[in-house]
Parts: sequence; structure tokens; C-alpha cells
Amino acid sequence: MNPLTPGDLLASDEIALLDRALLEWGGPARCSDELAVGMGFASLDDLVTQCERLRAALRTGNPLAPVDWARVLIAAEIVFVSDLAGTGFEWPTTTGLDDVVTLRTLRGIQRKLGKVVRAYYGKRPSEA
Repeated sequence: MNPLTPGDLLASDEIALLDRALLEWGGPARCSDELAVGMGFASLDDLVTQCERLRAALRTGNPLAPVDWARVLIAAEIVFVSDLAGTGFEWPTTTGLDDVVTLRTLRGIQRKLGKVVRAYYGKRPSEA
């Protein structure tokens, strides 16, 4: 599958949610190297670096490869829900976003990205 732009796949509020979720990895989220690798990044440092690149692509509308969409999705899911590794309970405080609205928006993103990330179900996003 060819790279797809954020605007090809998602609404503006969905793109904004992913952008904000990726920002959390450079701030209040608490990730280990092992979890970063499990999400498809080389290390924690790579996660932070790649989140900056992925956020830039989301904001500018640059295309992302399916593997990058998978990384964006799993990183957003974990940072939102996990209190151990992500922002978790503090999500509304650190992002200003309501949990219920975030969950509803994230479910919509999951549905829309399903076909794009299908090859990565049950796999680390660096594999295909």
C-alpha cells in the first residue's frame, strides 16, 4: 500500500488527537526501551525522535507509510490508556482533552486506519 496523507484518511479533530498523543511521549509519558521497541521503534530515544517526525507529517499533511500509521496508532493508544507507561489517568490534565471524547475519537481513528494497518495486527510495526 502506498503512503497516505493524514487528510486522505482522517478528519481534522482525529489528526489533532494523534498529534497531541505523540507529543505526550516527549513529556509526561513514561516509556521503557522495551515498550518503545514493542511499538516498532528502535529505542526510547528513537520513539521521541520519530514522534517529532510523525507529528510534523500529521501537521503538514505529508504522506505516511502504513508502518508509520501503525506506529502512530499504537503509540496513541498506549499513551492515552496506560497509567504505567503513558499519560493514563492524567490525560485530561496534561492534554486538556476529555477521556470520553478522546476514546470516541480514537475508536473512529481505529476504524478508519484498520485497512491501512492490517498487516501489523499482532506484529511489531517494524515487521510486515
